[in-house]
This record gives sequence, structure tokens and C-alpha cells, in this order.
Amino acid sequence: MLAPELKKTLIKYLVIYKAFIKASAIAEIEFRLNFIMRIFNDIIWYAAQIFTFEVLFRHTKLIGSWDIYQTRVFLGVLFIIDAFYMIFLQENLDKFSEKVRKGELDLLLTKPVNSQFMISFQRVSVSCFGNLMIAFGWFIHSLLQLQDVSWGRVLWIFLLIPCGFAILYSIRFAIAALSIILVRADNLQFVWYQLYRLGMRPDSIYLRWLQIIILTILPVGLIASVPARAILDPPEFWVYAWSILAAPLALILTSQFWKFALTKYQSASS
Repeated sequence: MLAPELKKTLIKYLVIYKAFIKASAIAEIEFRLNFIMRIFNDIIWYAAQIFTFEVLFRHTKLIGSWDIYQTRVFLGVLFIIDAFYMIFLQENLDKFSEKVRKGELDLLLTKPVNSQFMISFQRVSVSCFGNLMIAFGWFIHSLLQLQDVSWGRVLWIFLLIPCGFAILYSIRFAIAALSIILVRADNLQFVWYQLYRLGMRPDSIYLRWLQIIILTILPVGLIASVPARAILDPPEFWVYAWSILAAPLALILTSQFWKFALTKYQSASS
């Protein structure tokens, strides 16, 4: 049973988030052509990722340690996590540095709600719910193409995908929060997408030293590669354990970094 105070807090945030979704849906549907174009652009992005690997496998049987069928499953995992990122985080965190420059952060900090929550989840990209449907469709299709799939091991993704998403959020939010300290930080977007690009490829394709880095120091390899490994490779319980440990650790460190960043914040009204 949840403690009364915790239950009350959860209900409060659920009500707030329901209002966020409603407001975001109204704002997006108001511009219907833009709504349709966003869906179309995302379909093109998924197609580009798929075609890239399909072309590569016309010239080789393995990339890293995975064949074409295993790589399709990896892409399915990546698409699912990326869809959650697009729905809940991208629009909020991509515009964070702009909010700092324009002083819009002041208003968010005055709300009687956790400021990190407000900044991270204020807008919901309703148009990207279609991404999630496409991602799950591709993932299930890819699983069914595997000759030897252990459906018991597939259950690992219900634990490892949330861990991968938590790590993705932590890295992205920490990079966005740097704009409070640096103020003019347009290049942070470039830094984030280069890191994210490393996580959008199977970690086994990298040199060993780089593989270690993206699984530990800059753990973008935990976002999609580790959940896919749980399905495709022999069990590596130490990797799963590290992913499960790294997710809450990353969230805690991100929260602490946010509190530190706020001590450096110079209000636009000051």
C-alpha cells in the first residue's frame, strides 16, 4: 500500500499531466497541416534507419555480431525508446536553452510543482503517438522473423527498456540543464545528438575501448543495445544488473545536478 502522502502526490502529478496532454493535443490539432507533416517526417526517419541497415546487409552477413534479423529487432527496440523520447521529452528539452535566454524559466520555477518535472514534461507531442504504434509494429514483426527466439527472454525488455529510457532522459536533461550555466549554449544540441547517434547503433560494432565508454562513462549503449542483447545474445546478467543500477543512479545524479544548476541561475527579472 502506498503511503497517503505519496498517493496524494502521485494523483496530483497525474492530474497535472492529464492537463498537459489535453493542452498539447489542442495546440497541435489547431495546426493540422503541421500535425500531418510531423507524422510524415517521422515515418521517413524510420524508413531511413531501416534502409541504411538493409543496404549494408546486402554487402555483409554480419554487422558486429548480429545478422539482419537480429539487427531488425535492435531497431525495433530503438524505435520504441525513441518514440517515448519524441512524445514526452524532445519538444521540452530541445527548447530549454531558449526558455533560459527569454526568461520563460522564471515562470516555471514559480509553479507549486517540482521544477524539473515542469520543464521535462510540460508539452506532449501527441502526433508522435503514431511513432509508438509503428515502433511496436516493427518490433513484433522483427521478433516473428527470428528463427530461435526465447519468449521468456523477451520479458526482460519490460525492465530494461524503462531503464534505457531513464538513462536517455538523464543524459538529455543534464545536457539541457548546462544551458543555465552557459546561458548561450546552442551547440549543446549538437553534442546531444552526436552522443545519441552512438546509442542508435549496436554497441558491438564499436572498438572495445569505445564500447566500454558508451556502456559506462557515457552510457548511451544502455539505451537500446542492452535491451536488444537480452533478447538476441546469451544472457549477460552483469550487463543487465549494471543497466538496472545505472538508471536510478542517473536519475539521482541528474536531480542533484539540476539543483546545482539552479544555484547558478540568474533570473531574467534580476
